Amino acid sequence: MEYYYHVLALHIIFVVSWFAGLFYAVRLFIYHTEANDRPELEKQILQKEFVKIEARLWNIITTPAMILTVVAGITMLTLNPGLLEVTWMQVKLTFVLLLLVYHFICQNIMKQLRNHKFKFSSDQLRLWNEVATLFLVAIVFMAILKSGVNWIYGVLGFFLFAILIMMAVKIYKRYRIKKGI
Repeated sequence: MEYYYHVLALHIIFVVSWFAGLFYAVRLFIYHTEANDRPELEKQILQKEFVKIEARLWNIITTPAMILTVVAGITMLTLNPGLLEVTWMQVKLTFVLLLLVYHFICQNIMKQLRNHKFKFSSDQLRLWNEVATLFLVAIVFMAILKSGVNWIYGVLGFFLFAILIMMAVKIYKRYRIKKGI
């Protein structure tokens, strides 16, 4: 336990970096997709640049931060194996596994965009971007409140929060259309 809090501090730093990468990557996917609406020469220049920026972000920040987050998390569980026996940690790890799936789906979207395969609209990607926010909220609340929160109410709150985010995205879309943004 001597080094547990040192590893925890590193874990938090890596989590912040990972989420920053995820949030920015999906924003880039949105702009990359919206470049399809530009005149041909501008579209080609923008998409070429987005491919380069997305790859750098993914390979230099997002994926290394994900790996370091997982390594630090496993290290903390090794230093304090009793955590695996508590319900809040099991629920948190479930959300972390889902976040890993999200990470690799984002990686797949990036590869599709690189190959000029646009399977999602910018509006769909805006909603997809909010999924990471939901994971962030769920994971932080589970980690901080621990057994102090009834996880069933937490899950219900999670879905309520998801509905509120989706409503906010739709309202923002109407605002963008109204303002011509």
